[in-house]
Amino acid sequence: MENRGQKRMEVVEELPADKRACNSQDFRPSTSGSSVQAQANGTSSGHENADADMDTSSSASHSSRSDEEQDKDSDYGSCDSDDADPRQRVLQEYQRGRSSDDQGKLNSLLSSLTAETDPSLQLTGLTELCEVLSFCTEDSLSSGMADSLSPMLVKLAKHESNADIMLLAIRAITYLCDVYPRSVAFLVRHETIPALCQRLLTIEYLDVAEQCLQALEKISRDQPVACLNAGAIMAVLSFIDFFSTSIQRIAISTVVNICRKLPSESPSPFMDAVPILCNLLQYEDRQLVENVAICLTKIADQVSQSPALLDQLCRHGLIHQSTHLLNLNSRTTLSQPVYNGVIGLLRKLSSGSTLAFRSLYELNIGYRLKEIMSTYDISHSVSSTHPINACSNQVHEVLKLVIELLPASPVEGNQLALEKESFLVNQPDLLQQFEADMLPAMIKVLNSGANVYVSYGCLSAIHKLTCLSKSDDLVELLKNANISSVLAGILARKDHHVVVVALQIAEVLLEKYRDAFSNSFIKEGVFFAMEALLSSDRGQQNPVSGFIQGSADFSQKPVVKENGKCLCQSFEKSLSSSSQTCKIETDSVYILATRIKKSFFGPGVFDSEKGLTDVLQNLKNLSVALGDLMTVPNDSHVLHDEKFLSIWNQIMERLNGRESVSTFEFTESGIVKALANYLSNGLYQRKIIKGDPECDSLPFVGKRFEVFTRLLWSDGEATSSVLIQKLQSSLSSLENFPIVLSQSLKQRNSFAAVPNGRCTSYPCLRVRFVKAEGETCLRDYSQDFVTVDPLCYVDDVDQYMWPKVNLEPLHSVGAEDEAIECQSSQLQSTSISCQGESSSHMDIDSSDATQLQGSQEEEQEQLRGLCNGSGEENISSSEKEDPLPRLLFRLEGLELDRSLTVYQAILLHKLKSENETTNGSKLSGPHDITYERAPQLADSHENVFPLESMDNDEYHPLLSYLFAHRLALRLKGTSPLAYDILFLLKSLEGMNRFLFHLICHERVNAFGEGRLDDLDDLRVQVRPVPYAEFVSSKLTEKLEQQLRDSFAVSTCGLPPWFNDLMDSCPFLFSFEVKSKYFRLAAFGSQQVHHHPQHLSSSNVHGEGRPASGSLPRKKFLACRENILESAAKMMELYGKQKVVVEVEYNEEVGTGLGPTLEFYTLVSRAFQNPDLGMWRSTRSFVGKSSEDPGALGYASGLFPRPWSGTSAAFPGVLQKFVLLGTVVAKALQDGRVLDLPFSKAFYKLILGQELSSFDIHFVDPELCKTLVELQALARRRKVIAEAQSDSRAAMYDLSFRGTKIEDLCLEFALPGYTDYVLDLHYANDMVNLDNLEEYIKAIVNATVCNGIRKQVEAFRSGFNQVFPIEHLLIFNEEELETMLCGERDLFNMNEVLDHIKFDHGYTSSSPPVEHLLEILHEFDKEQQRAFLQFVTGCPRLPPGGLASLNPKLTIVRKHGSDSSETDLPSVMTCANYLKLPPYSSKEKMKEKLIYAITEGQGSFHLS
Repeated sequence: MENRGQKRMEVVEELPADKRACNSQDFRPSTSGSSVQAQANGTSSGHENADADMDTSSSASHSSRSDEEQDKDSDYGSCDSDDADPRQRVLQEYQRGRSSDDQGKLNSLLSSLTAETDPSLQLTGLTELCEVLSFCTEDSLSSGMADSLSPMLVKLAKHESNADIMLLAIRAITYLCDVYPRSVAFLVRHETIPALCQRLLTIEYLDVAEQCLQALEKISRDQPVACLNAGAIMAVLSFIDFFSTSIQRIAISTVVNICRKLPSESPSPFMDAVPILCNLLQYEDRQLVENVAICLTKIADQVSQSPALLDQLCRHGLIHQSTHLLNLNSRTTLSQPVYNGVIGLLRKLSSGSTLAFRSLYELNIGYRLKEIMSTYDISHSVSSTHPINACSNQVHEVLKLVIELLPASPVEGNQLALEKESFLVNQPDLLQQFEADMLPAMIKVLNSGANVYVSYGCLSAIHKLTCLSKSDDLVELLKNANISSVLAGILARKDHHVVVVALQIAEVLLEKYRDAFSNSFIKEGVFFAMEALLSSDRGQQNPVSGFIQGSADFSQKPVVKENGKCLCQSFEKSLSSSSQTCKIETDSVYILATRIKKSFFGPGVFDSEKGLTDVLQNLKNLSVALGDLMTVPNDSHVLHDEKFLSIWNQIMERLNGRESVSTFEFTESGIVKALANYLSNGLYQRKIIKGDPECDSLPFVGKRFEVFTRLLWSDGEATSSVLIQKLQSSLSSLENFPIVLSQSLKQRNSFAAVPNGRCTSYPCLRVRFVKAEGETCLRDYSQDFVTVDPLCYVDDVDQYMWPKVNLEPLHSVGAEDEAIECQSSQLQSTSISCQGESSSHMDIDSSDATQLQGSQEEEQEQLRGLCNGSGEENISSSEKEDPLPRLLFRLEGLELDRSLTVYQAILLHKLKSENETTNGSKLSGPHDITYERAPQLADSHENVFPLESMDNDEYHPLLSYLFAHRLALRLKGTSPLAYDILFLLKSLEGMNRFLFHLICHERVNAFGEGRLDDLDDLRVQVRPVPYAEFVSSKLTEKLEQQLRDSFAVSTCGLPPWFNDLMDSCPFLFSFEVKSKYFRLAAFGSQQVHHHPQHLSSSNVHGEGRPASGSLPRKKFLACRENILESAAKMMELYGKQKVVVEVEYNEEVGTGLGPTLEFYTLVSRAFQNPDLGMWRSTRSFVGKSSEDPGALGYASGLFPRPWSGTSAAFPGVLQKFVLLGTVVAKALQDGRVLDLPFSKAFYKLILGQELSSFDIHFVDPELCKTLVELQALARRRKVIAEAQSDSRAAMYDLSFRGTKIEDLCLEFALPGYTDYVLDLHYANDMVNLDNLEEYIKAIVNATVCNGIRKQVEAFRSGFNQVFPIEHLLIFNEEELETMLCGERDLFNMNEVLDHIKFDHGYTSSSPPVEHLLEILHEFDKEQQRAFLQFVTGCPRLPPGGLASLNPKLTIVRKHGSDSSETDLPSVMTCANYLKLPPYSSKEKMKEKLIYAITEGQGSFHLS
């Protein structure tokens, strides 16, 4: 091969040699131009160089184009010009003139090149032709010109003696295809493809070959069949190893284009390429591997009917390479669609090839599939560009493969099935290993709240496994996974498909292993569930049909393209039209359940008494005893405590006994209801109205919770953990909260006439309002259907309808005319909308409709009907004070809940109608809703739970938490037992939350009553239950599935139970899914799957840029010297706007993410300056410089210092708190991390919680300790005084650690803040035993109540300027700290390698990289913070830690001076990009790194 014609060698482009400066819009981590291309002297060296290319270019392909497009869309302000039209006319005239000039040049060049024979002149002409083609437009060319140019260029491309002529001719062909796509047909006609293929196969000159590949890629887009017939696949693949990675991608793109149109009749042209393609799967470049996988998938599709050709694919190593790609730890990570495609490829191969079937078992495919399945229940941590059921699709593909690997009983004559079964019979160990891997994984998915399609797939696979397996280990596997409990839960579901398969599994298990499972079926409630099926209408279940699938499964199929299939066909290979029909007979459930009952169980078991286990009977008796305790008078504390202690010890003895208590036994016994009823004294099932006599029992309720807390935590958290686990498993088996996925609802603009006439970006509901029969006080509204905004509240419809149906006369004739005119216009626009709503799958597509809709534009504008404006309006309507209801709305006789949106109210009605099945397309209507006058109840708006009546109550925080944010009573109507479980879980979580308060209070009372004598006994060390134990994985997964639904996200239209549970029991959901819910509720659908600072690293695009539809961005110029003033100005400009603000500094070149994060860090430190007077300090700051507030520590975190309202400095402090609240809210909105160490008590105040004396523990532990001891003394004094027996002598003996209170010489002043007046009445008094209680109350009041109230109000008012602070209430204090300030733990060294990217000369095993990781491990916390500040601009990691940092932390080799020992590390903070010189030793690296991170702070400059 000659070298003279080779294109110049590509060199790795050195990134800008800046220290920390970069522009986030200009930076690209690596591009295809940065590949290293070596001279191709042989296959071996070419292969090595290809690998080198992939190391440097792996991230370039997918992201660079999307980044450029997104950068173009970035909005830094409007730049519209008024003279756009004149400019456009000038531009059009210029284009026409230029096209005319180009045509003249092309004609001249065509003539000269056709006639010319001198190579040098031909070369000159081709150079000029390429220049003209590269700059001309499609208007400059015509078909005639393309037809004339084609043969001339093909002829010159075949020029054997001059490589430069060949190169320029082929380049001209490429430019011609690019600028004038219709020319491809002429090029093909003039034999261009064979000529290009010939050049590739004889590869004399590398640059000519590269140009051939680029030309073929253009041609293959329009003429794939012609390329295939000309042998283009082998031509582009034969020497692919000689090319750089960027050129390899072009070659594979050509093959992809061809494979999309493969003919089925002649497989040979593409089968020859399979060995090369299989070899390419080993490469590390992501785009290359993904395209190769697509090619092989297309090839497998074409030969799927030929077992011989499928076997041929397998012999080339396709199975081995594909399974390697499925490895979750593979260095080549595939995008979700391609990953799913690889799983589908394996399924097709195993379906038609015994060799593939055998190979997959021998490669232990079960282990790989188990890994994929195990990620299903943590899918809330995955951020995908296709958020709708992306994870479900993956599991769906896995289950299809699993079912394919478990052959059914072979039909006679089916040789393939016989061979597969024979293989498994002869290799029982392989099947045994497969079931050991897959059974636990599938049962775990079933327990995680999987939708009905995934559940059906798991059950079908388990059924096949139980039928095929002959291993005794199967019994142990199923028992360990508690298959009995799983089947009991499945049998309670409403869908007959999953119920039938569950019954089939039960039947097989009883036939093969009757002794092993018959008792557990009784204990776990399987047989009782069967009895329930038999007693409910002969077991006839409603088949799944689109929208409703029974009370447990209201989810549509995750795979949209298969929506037409019946569920029982969804995992079958057949695609025939017959698959539309259901295979399961109507009476299948009844017949199966009856057969199992008769065959395996006697009639006695189903008897209500005989069938009970001993454990269940015993628990029932204890439940009755607990219920009887309710009859004991409330004021008999000692009797209550003794009896409850006895009963509870027996319950715990049973729960912890040798014989385990099943979930069925626990729930069926009634223990849950009895315990909830006793603890709340029956209040949890009813609304507590102010003035209700039941309120008098609240102190007794608090006392019961205190006793229960002491019992549960007497031996640490072990006892409470057992109870929580039982309640969680019971909730998972009993809850039937539905998921509603609305994929069939097409996203489109609609017009909602009701309630306020506006455009929406989602389908509206078609409703006809009909006056109720017998209603005489209202007029008829209309007989026509109207369109209703589904996301408006029922109250809004009330306000819209009332003036139109009220018979009372209007105030004036003008008003009446206006109302009639308004109504007629609404109806007119409604009729137009109804035309578009006639089908949920059809849009308006007629000229008449277009004209009619256009005629409404002015009217819609007048009505302020703005698209995508639903979020703000709905929030405001729900938050404003509700007026008295005037109308009552009913749908099919059932009243619609006024606290819900119309969509949610109708949805709730549909879910309650168990006998009705509704197709998804029917959600939008039509609906007939009746209206009537609402009864005016005198007490309908009385306050629930009288908080003010308990301000001084000792149990107020816990009772306020339990009853002020109570469970929605509508949850009780859905499932009473689940409601009881939820209340108990909420109670336990509340006790866990207030554990320190309850234990301290109990100790203080014990000291006061004489049960404790030593003040040291008041010290409390509590071990609360880990928060994760309260999280329900099933409910979390359900909410995650719901948030993946496009309609729910874009319209905030979640089913009502999500909102109810999130309001009352947010602890049930994981922090990750709550974060998504928070962003949806607070900011709308634009930010649900987008977090500007920390998108998930698994995002397909992999870049930290806002996706399309995200918030616009604005730039702000900040001044480092006056950082708080800059913050105030920024908040004034952008605080109330939904824009993402990016910061740049005065006289510095840096901009983007890094400077913005540092800005928030600097503002955070400025707020901590003690000179501001904002924070309480627990130690002296003498000797510290106020210029370095970052060095000032607050032992227990930042907490407001008490201020007297009369102080002159107080107004300035309040202004600082307003600014702080605005900054915190804006940081949350933009996804920025703050460095503000707030105390736990301050987070409670942010969340609107009231603090008590025990919360001072989180502010000043020493002060709290002293106050608790003084409280104990005051309590004993009170008890002695009430006893009235020798009280004077007893009080004389009261002392504080041997010293009388009077001798302590305590002034009636606030410790540390003598300028604060505690109480004017006692201003000049000393503290004594008589006024000790008042002194304690005054200290508490000043520290955590009135002394800081206005500061907290100022903070909250500033916060509310950005978005309502109420959206934060779903988080606890620790979660809120993570939201605001990121992760506390900076580096988990075990995971660092998984989340750092190495590039441009470094790999994970490079010595400098190993040295860096060792240095990071040796750094103390402050040094690690400084390192993070240096690299990212922020000293803390975002929520999720290093894994959530986006862009990923990237370490590259720094190429600088000849002596790298003198160079310093430099960074690009906007890309988290560290350029590290290759130092000779670890010590030298540590020295330079410490110098860089300490001296390199505080500016963004080029170096």
